[in-house]
Amino acid sequence: MILSRRQLLCLASSAAILASSRSALALDYPARPVRILVGYSAGGVSDIVARLLAQKLSERLDQSFIVENKPGAGSNVAASLALHAAPDGYTLFLAGISNAINVALYSNLDFDFVRDVSPVGLISRSPLVMVVSPTFPAKTVSEFITYAKERPGKLNMGSTGVGGATHVGGELFQMMAGIKMVHVPYRGSPPAQSDLLAGRIEVMFDNIAAAIGLIRGGKLRALALSAPTAALSDVPQISDYLPGYEAYVWNGLVAPKGCPASIIQKLNAEMKTIADDASFKAQLSQLGNTVAFDTARDFGKLVAEETDKWGKVVKFAKLQPQ
Repeated sequence: MILSRRQLLCLASSAAILASSRSALALDYPARPVRILVGYSAGGVSDIVARLLAQKLSERLDQSFIVENKPGAGSNVAASLALHAAPDGYTLFLAGISNAINVALYSNLDFDFVRDVSPVGLISRSPLVMVVSPTFPAKTVSEFITYAKERPGKLNMGSTGVGGATHVGGELFQMMAGIKMVHVPYRGSPPAQSDLLAGRIEVMFDNIAAAIGLIRGGKLRALALSAPTAALSDVPQISDYLPGYEAYVWNGLVAPKGCPASIIQKLNAEMKTIADDASFKAQLSQLGNTVAFDTARDFGKLVAEETDKWGKVVKFAKLQPQ
C-alpha cells in the first residue's frame, strides 16, 4: 500500500504527539505519593533497604515515596498486590531473590514474576556466608565436603525458613558438591545460630548481616562466601572449591507490566544517582549489603536468569512451601 503525502504527515504528527505525551508523563511524574510495597515485616534488611531508597527518592523527586509492609507467603502477598495495581508508576515493589525462588516453589501464584513486571532497577545485593561452630572438625570447604560425604544424611543444615535464600543457597551447595544433609528450618537467624553454637546443627548458609558480628567475635567460623564482599575480604569463595557456585541476596524495584517507559527511565536514572551517593553506600554497608546498580534492561535479564537458576534448584531438591 502506497501512502499519500497527507497520510504520511498525519502519521508523523500522531507519532510526535505520542512521543510528546510520553515525555510529559515523565516530566509530571510523580505528581502524588508513590507506594513501595515490601513483602516482609518492618525492621528486616529488605524493609530497611526500601526505606533508605524511599527517603532518597523522596528527596530527589520532591514527592513522598511511602513504604508499605505487606508480609505473607514469602512476599507473594505484596508481589500480587503490586503487580495487579495500575501500571502508572505509583505502585512499586521491592523485589528480591525470594520472588525468583517462589516461581518454582509455589504452584498457585496469580502472577508471572518474569512476564508481569516492568523492571526498574537493581539497587543492592549481599552474599551468604557458610558458617560452622569453631569446634567443627572441618576448617575448609574441601574438608567439609569430605566430612559430609563420609556421613551422608547425618549433618544438619539450618536456614531461616523453607525456600528462602539461606535454604536454597545450601541446597545449591549440596547439589554441586554431591552431598546430602538434613534441612532444619528456623524462624530467623538468631535461633538457628543458637543451635549452631550448641552443636544441634552443623552448618548454615547465613545472611552476612546476621552472621558478621559472631564471625568477628570468634563465635562462628566462616568457611567461605557465596559471592565476594569487602566486609570479609579474607574469607575464600565457595566457587574456589565448587567452580560456578554463586548465590547472593538481591533487591531491586519493579513496577506492574505496562508502566510507561518514560517513568521507568526516570526512576532508573534517579536510582543510578542514589547508587553513587556515598552516604547511601555507607548505610547499606552497615547492613552487610553492597550497592549494585543495573539498567532496567539488565535488571530484567537478572530476574529471568535468577528465576531459571533457582527453579532448577527447587526442582532438584523437591522443595515444598510450608
